[in-house]
Amino acid sequence: MAQTALQRQDERMKALADVVSELAIMEEPRRRLAGIVSGLDIHYDLGEGHPLLGRRMPDLDLLTADGPTRVYELLRTARPVLLHLDGPASPDIAGWAARVPVVAATAAGAWELPVLGTVAPPTAVLVRPDGYVAWVGEGTNAGLADAAATWFGPADDLSGMGRSTVRHSR
Repeated sequence: MAQTALQRQDERMKALADVVSELAIMEEPRRRLAGIVSGLDIHYDLGEGHPLLGRRMPDLDLLTADGPTRVYELLRTARPVLLHLDGPASPDIAGWAARVPVVAATAAGAWELPVLGTVAPPTAVLVRPDGYVAWVGEGTNAGLADAAATWFGPADDLSGMGRSTVRHSR
């Protein structure tokens, strides 16, 4: 709506457009405006925690066992992904392993978030298929099972109990 208003050609809008143009050449206002115009300033309220929670995951350069890749490359399958970024113990998501792949990686460079700027890198991140962060690990698995259940359904029954086998006959 603001963009439409700025396109009007009366004197007030021309004056406002001049002010916005001046702001747009400054680094911080330009980043903020770009985030707003592109929708990257969207933040879903998923509770307290890391500033990344509920925001779009930045498209970081990653180094995995299979070589270098980028976060958005991992999301091309339209599936969630759990990024294990630090520490020897992988986050435990066994009940969702068939639906949520775990990718061990290191991220090169700073974590830049649209609108927010630089944030501290977490140890793990659960990314929804739409690229938004559903859970952030900061050294523990606290809340991971709840986030996985919320976004991807109940955990699989790993005991084999209650599983039904569908047999196809010809």
